[in-house]
Amino acid sequence: MSGFGLAGAPPAPSIIGWQHLRTGKVRDLYTNDSDEILLVASDRISAFDWVLPSEIPNKGAILTQLSLFWFELLEDIVPNHIVSDEVPSSVSDRAVIVKPLDMFAIECVARGYLTGSGLTEYKNSQAVCGNLLPAGLVDGSRLPETIFTPATKAEIGDHDINIDFAAATKVVGDADAAQLRDLTIKLYDTAAEFASSRGIILADTKFEFGRDVKGFITLGDEALTPDSSRFWEATSWSPGSASASFDKQFVRDFLTASGWDKKSPPPELPAEIIEKTAARYEEAYFRITGMKF
Repeated sequence: MSGFGLAGAPPAPSIIGWQHLRTGKVRDLYTNDSDEILLVASDRISAFDWVLPSEIPNKGAILTQLSLFWFELLEDIVPNHIVSDEVPSSVSDRAVIVKPLDMFAIECVARGYLTGSGLTEYKNSQAVCGNLLPAGLVDGSRLPETIFTPATKAEIGDHDINIDFAAATKVVGDADAAQLRDLTIKLYDTAAEFASSRGIILADTKFEFGRDVKGFITLGDEALTPDSSRFWEATSWSPGSASASFDKQFVRDFLTASGWDKKSPPPELPAEIIEKTAARYEEAYFRITGMKF
């Protein structure tokens, strides 16, 4: 797969010593003679399951470095796919070398707060992915406990579909579904506690897991970035009203207000939206790691 669902999308750059494997919404994957994977995070940004024609400066490097921070913090809970961060200079800071994984065909989502597609489902059934919730919750409400809300993995241009635990077991099997659920919740709870110490609410997040060559369940892809998570400013959190966020909410809000039908190729982002989104990614990195990007 060499494109990403949009006319005129640039091809993945050539990297000496590495052969291009495929291109995803945000990342380009390469392999070498040792069967390692070079995972390169671009500055592309996706929303509503579409890759946008505009890019966010430094986004790829921030995603990569923030993921490395979280992988190290959480490695006592589950092993991760990182082999090395010593990568070709052309992709310095925005790439890592990882081991290949046989990925599970579900996205593992944990939610500690009600918002987004979870809120939509709750309004219809008072449940999210089969998790029955109390009545009277509003956008931004904290849930009584962390819930596991898996989703199918969509091809580019298609939509991820939330599923319940029973459906997840049909995809990956009973034992693996239970283990993935427990790992997802433990990772989320640990990360949420850490984020809270930095004044950030981790509302929800997505993990992807696979098995390594020895059969061990391993955390792959990215971890706890503004692309895969909702980060909110703790001091301004107020259920029932919009929370200040450290993710791509500026982009989602612009696209929603623009009149885009979410079925045809999305519009370019205005410079102001690009600048504000880049600033929030940088702020998220600083607040979580304590280091300026």
